[in-house]
Amino acid sequence: MAPHAVDTAPTETERVRRDDPRHPLYLGKWKRPQEADFDDFVFDDFDEPHQKRQKAILAKHPEVRKLYGNEPLTAVIGAIATAVQLAAAYKIGCVWTDMHWSIILAIAYFLGGTISALYGVVIHEAGHNLVFKRPLYNRLTGLMVNLPMVVPISQSFRRYHLEHHQFQGVEGRDPDLPLDAEVKHIHNNPLLKFFWVLCYGGMYVARGLAMKKPPQRWELINWAFIVVVDVLIARFMSVRSLAYLGVSVFFGYGLHPGAAHFIQEHYIFRDGQETYSYYGTGNIFYLNIGLHNEHHDFPQIPWTRIYKLRRIAAEFYDPLYAHTSWFGVIFKFITSPVQGPQARLVRMYKAHISGRREYKVPEETPSGSKLRKRRDSVVT
Repeated sequence: MAPHAVDTAPTETERVRRDDPRHPLYLGKWKRPQEADFDDFVFDDFDEPHQKRQKAILAKHPEVRKLYGNEPLTAVIGAIATAVQLAAAYKIGCVWTDMHWSIILAIAYFLGGTISALYGVVIHEAGHNLVFKRPLYNRLTGLMVNLPMVVPISQSFRRYHLEHHQFQGVEGRDPDLPLDAEVKHIHNNPLLKFFWVLCYGGMYVARGLAMKKPPQRWELINWAFIVVVDVLIARFMSVRSLAYLGVSVFFGYGLHPGAAHFIQEHYIFRDGQETYSYYGTGNIFYLNIGLHNEHHDFPQIPWTRIYKLRRIAAEFYDPLYAHTSWFGVIFKFITSPVQGPQARLVRMYKAHISGRREYKVPEETPSGSKLRKRRDSVVT
């Protein structure tokens, strides 16, 4: 009897993997179009950069692992912010009943909007299980700060945000990417971009709904919880109190410096770079949410230690372009003729997977001076 044929094709582990040419900063060679009438995303054929940059940093700075963990202080801050906003809602709805609507709107923007934007940061930390060790306590933290937000957000954000990390920029899988309708109808029109930023919270919800995924158990719990809370606020405070809370969320997730990080994080401001950090005073109140490159590289590190990562691995982050003003981010985005919902990097799922399989992190990482030269060679 003839022997069985032997499959000599190399297995995935035996296949020779090439060094990723983006190493060590993991910046691409792609360039953003400079034509004002360009109406499509920028496309790349590599995988998202953060997983590999994490490996490169850990190879050079293994002590970064000591920064992993939880920060229960986040829950305390969230509880205080929740109490303050509920107290304001009570005052406006039950005590200051003769207050002019213009003053109420001002309070809703400067106080309510500022606090509502902070809720999003706490929900973000809880979504990554960075508040407590037990996932259940993190979910409850998210529900707590969702209490004065009128609409159910925390559990859906957790679900879709983790998918964003896993599939950053992947068409059809990254729920953070603008919809085709946003690109088509907003494009680079300054007036339309103004209103688009103003209503950005609604755009975020629409993108999640466009994924057409059935709600999970915790999302249903979130919806039921918020419906009950809204009814109780309207009953034991007033509809006016509920309206104040709703308007606060609208402001806090729209044309507000506390919401500018939504634009700062992944809209393209430099060739070859798809993620951006913000290093400004806003990080003090908003729990270092601006350190977005650092966060995507190491989502295991809570906000109280993320700046330590930046200091330890400064040679990886100093060469990257970063923002220093959230007001500047909003202004540049609205006024620039090449900015708009289309100013995002997109990759196909096949390219994302093949980039993972075919390219590896080289064993050696250049020195800090060589890193900076590499950054200059990419953008010039």
